[in-house]
Amino acid sequence: MNLKHLAAAYVRGSGVPLPENLYNQPLSQLTETELEELICLGEQNGLKMYRFKEKADLPRVRMALGFLKAIYPENLLDVGSGRGVFLFPFMRDFPDTPVTSLDILPHRVEMLNRIHQGGAERLNALRGNICTWNAPDSSYDVVTLLEVLEHICEYEQAIRNAVRIAGRYVVVSVPSKPDNNPEHIHLLTKDKLTAAFTAAGARKLQFDGVNGHLFMTAAKG
Repeated sequence: MNLKHLAAAYVRGSGVPLPENLYNQPLSQLTETELEELICLGEQNGLKMYRFKEKADLPRVRMALGFLKAIYPENLLDVGSGRGVFLFPFMRDFPDTPVTSLDILPHRVEMLNRIHQGGAERLNALRGNICTWNAPDSSYDVVTLLEVLEHICEYEQAIRNAVRIAGRYVVVSVPSKPDNNPEHIHLLTKDKLTAAFTAAGARKLQFDGVNGHLFMTAAKG
């Protein structure tokens, strides 16, 4: 699966009038010409197809994908998927792995549910707050919190819940220096993350730096 397949699924799940042959086929069976036709129809109907343009992955996304390829998760919970900066490359590189997106913004959840409805059935999008979400313990093999914790007032509660929900690992990236984004309400240093994840019961914390961001993996047990 590449990003064109996700774009095609988004168009098919958005209610755009389509020829029957473009709507009923499994995504994997669509030809390159049919994928391009679907994308063109999406653009003609005012859908924001630029979200699915092929471009180089951000360095922090490449680092997260590299780690995940080393452990190959059985399934994944991506918290705060936003515009899909990490989620879409993950779905491209892990074509068989079930993935759930948890986001507090209804329009983000709606966009991802359109992709699900259009044929990407292994993607499930839910609206919820990681601080209070009551998923069962260890219900996701890996939980990703990429560019998320700096936005959350009660970040320690978010970490506790993410560690509880994760079966094996929690993967995190945060800005490593102050910036001008008014939505960034914390600067989470290595020491702060270590304290919060240790208190939540995580072990074997590994840190790295990449282009102004701090990258961390936390193993359970």
